Amino acid sequence: MRKLNDAIDRFCALHPNLGIPGLMRYIVGANAVLFVLSLFAGSGTLNFLSLNIERVLHGEIWRLVTYVLLPTGSDILLVISLLFYYWLGESLERMWGSTKFTFYYVSGTLLTALGALLAYLIDGAAFSIWGASYVNMAMFFAYALSFPDAVVNIYFIIPVKMKWLAILDAVYFAAGVFRYARFGYWGMALMPVIAILNFFVFFSPDFLRRANQAAYRARPQAVQFRKAVREQKKQKGYNHKCSVCGRTDADCPDLQFRYCSKCAGYHCYCEDHIFNHTHFTE
Repeated sequence: MRKLNDAIDRFCALHPNLGIPGLMRYIVGANAVLFVLSLFAGSGTLNFLSLNIERVLHGEIWRLVTYVLLPTGSDILLVISLLFYYWLGESLERMWGSTKFTFYYVSGTLLTALGALLAYLIDGAAFSIWGASYVNMAMFFAYALSFPDAVVNIYFIIPVKMKWLAILDAVYFAAGVFRYARFGYWGMALMPVIAILNFFVFFSPDFLRRANQAAYRARPQAVQFRKAVREQKKQKGYNHKCSVCGRTDADCPDLQFRYCSKCAGYHCYCEDHIFNHTHFTE
């Protein structure tokens, strides 16, 4: 996945004009217009836009993309949902650029269709998909991983950090996959995983970095610097003390201190002795 992510980055860098600036404005606008239309003409009139694999196999290929334009929910909940995902999309576009964000959204759209096709072929499941639920979920996970401490007010009242909402959403997502697998609907269980595969591809470098950090922290010789600082703070009057000369940050506030990763345990040294000391051993 890392190589695929690199290839996507190169493609987006070489083709900066292939993106659709303000893509979420068009998506949200289409959702709003179609919702108003359904109020007058009835929701059944929009069936020809939903994703139905049987109809796609009969030549109605526009359904592979038009389903994301269909509104889900009603009234105030729909308004809140559209405003929320518009904000997410605009934020990701500013972070990535129009081309990469467009690639992310379109790839999620097509992956959802691929997942629906696999569910149809494996389980024989014939159903219609309305709205961009999985595409929006992948977009939500992307924002939450990029800005985990960002705060969103649920219903404009309850402030919650994005990382906690993402964890809750991931648990709900995993429960749905497990429920389908438990009853032997392997195609239906596979569909949501395929649908958000773009999230795993785009963030594969981040996952790899986190895995390497976890592996490093698990090493017996790895120095847990934050833990060492907390232990030093227990000492009265200073945070850092050189294990060679005994100077502290309280005595010399301009002096820099470091921890040696080659010493056994947590041993702090000033800038004059960090590279000039005898290492502690077990």
